[in-house]
Amino acid sequence: MRMRRWNVVLAALALSASACASASREPEVPAGPDVAAAQVELAEAVAAGSDDVVSGAIVVDFKDGTTQAEFDAWEAQWGLDLEFNSLEGPQTGVTLAVGVDDVEDVLQRIRQHPAVESAEPLLQVRSSYTPNDPQYEAQWNLRMIDMPKAWDGNRGKGVVVAVIDTGIAYEDHDDFKQVPDLKGVSFVKGYDFVNDDEHANDDHGHGTHVAGTIAQATNNGVGVAGVAFDATLMPIKVLNHFGSGTSADIADAIRFAADHDAKVINMSLGGGMYSQVMASAVEYARKKGVTVVAAAGNTGRGKVEFPAAYPGAVAVGAVGPDGSRSPYSSYGKELDIAAPGGDKRQGDSGGILQNTIDPRDPSRSIYAWYQGTSMAAPHVAAVAAMLYGAGAKSPDEVEQALYAGAKAVGDQAWSEQYGHGVLNANASLQAFTGGTPHWQPLAWAAALLALVLLTLRGRERPGFLNILFRPAFLVPLVLSTVGFFFLRTWFTGAVGAAGDVVNVASLPIPDWQRIIFGRGTVNPLFYSALIPLVLSLPAIAWRGFRPAVGGLALGFAGFLAYAAWAGAPALAWMPFTFLAKPWLGFNTVVCLVIARAMLKREDA
Repeated sequence: MRMRRWNVVLAALALSASACASASREPEVPAGPDVAAAQVELAEAVAAGSDDVVSGAIVVDFKDGTTQAEFDAWEAQWGLDLEFNSLEGPQTGVTLAVGVDDVEDVLQRIRQHPAVESAEPLLQVRSSYTPNDPQYEAQWNLRMIDMPKAWDGNRGKGVVVAVIDTGIAYEDHDDFKQVPDLKGVSFVKGYDFVNDDEHANDDHGHGTHVAGTIAQATNNGVGVAGVAFDATLMPIKVLNHFGSGTSADIADAIRFAADHDAKVINMSLGGGMYSQVMASAVEYARKKGVTVVAAAGNTGRGKVEFPAAYPGAVAVGAVGPDGSRSPYSSYGKELDIAAPGGDKRQGDSGGILQNTIDPRDPSRSIYAWYQGTSMAAPHVAAVAAMLYGAGAKSPDEVEQALYAGAKAVGDQAWSEQYGHGVLNANASLQAFTGGTPHWQPLAWAAALLALVLLTLRGRERPGFLNILFRPAFLVPLVLSTVGFFFLRTWFTGAVGAAGDVVNVASLPIPDWQRIIFGRGTVNPLFYSALIPLVLSLPAIAWRGFRPAVGGLALGFAGFLAYAAWAGAPALAWMPFTFLAKPWLGFNTVVCLVIARAMLKREDA
């Protein structure tokens, strides 16, 4: 009998174990969204005035069966004007209220009501453009830079992008044929500097591939998509059918593009030797308001090649599908930004897919996966065209938006491996302010002026408006916060010494270090109180100089405070990136002390 009992127990244990094992083999239910984190993110978006939230509007979902009389009573109780969202409102219980002053406070009160299922800010939802090109799904690169959202804005309409390369298969001429996926793309007359004629046709394949990334015909039911597919392409041939060319032809091509209304130049080419002729051509184009984009090189070493390394060019490195630097991509202190260039170590699909020609037969069209910084650069050039289409007026504005929207890699605002980060088209378009300067530093300076004046008492304190609008104070204040940005519009095309003056004065004084020291990390001496401190010394004896120094110091304070608040840039010589904000904060305080001393002495 005892043995039978043990057998029963063992059988029960075996059955239980079997049941447990069976349960463990059931598929796991996927985790849902983190609702708490999403609600925190939504509250932050409301507080920040995000474009994703309709200002002053809420949506309230009541439980089914709520009557009109109850709605009316609660409207009066909450002080809201609730309206059904649609004709189905009485059945769905979804109502809207607009003109709400304190959204978060009202929502907190409403959410406590037992008849309310949910209450939240009214969100703005937008469509994401998805082209019908059959091979679009294979273009991981376009999704990496957030093109579906960026296309909802603009697509570079009317902006001329010069492709200085092996030419483009853009026309049917002699033995050359236009590739099918460029039909419908807008072209302007270019030039063939290799053969000295006006037919810049491609006999290699490289230039057509590059051009396709910039402005391939899109949503045409054929092949693949391009980035700025409403842009206009200018084909310029400087490389022969072997893919090589000369510095003289490239320099001529840059000047040709700048003189024939190109707003963006893409050069997916390069070499290791410096050429003053090419450097001067890049400088010429930039002074004429052209954004020059160039591939960083494919050596995989820590040296950016030319022309990307020339001052005034945007140097572009490459990343693969996983977002990490492609092993072949050159890097270094001149690198500005990274973009999808491909990494085919895991197969061809890791490259960049575009329509081009068969190098063995220029009349034959193929779709090919290429990799290289040559493929990365046209992504940046195309987004630059979109920024001009959105209203950008200068290369500085374009670059500022490109870098502001770039996705940083790691905790550094800039690095030799990725520059300012990986290109994000949508974020860059969002960062662009429509051609106006970033007014925030000036607003910070005005607020800090009020703070400084509050620390002065009695006759020591000048009137806020009296001091703010005094030219001797206001001019250095503006120059040190936002710069004389309007000069670029007034003197477009200025060259020589006049162009240099315009370039310098258009930038806020702390950013003059960009011209003096070049790109990369920020020189901390310019992002400090050093300049106001040095200029304050002669102001001790020369009273007439004090308003100017006071305006300069306050401008620096506003600029540095905003830089710290918006996300401190990478500072040279700093052993740890987290030291940037304390550095900016400390120097902001020093600038305020200088400004206070200058204002007090002037009015004592």
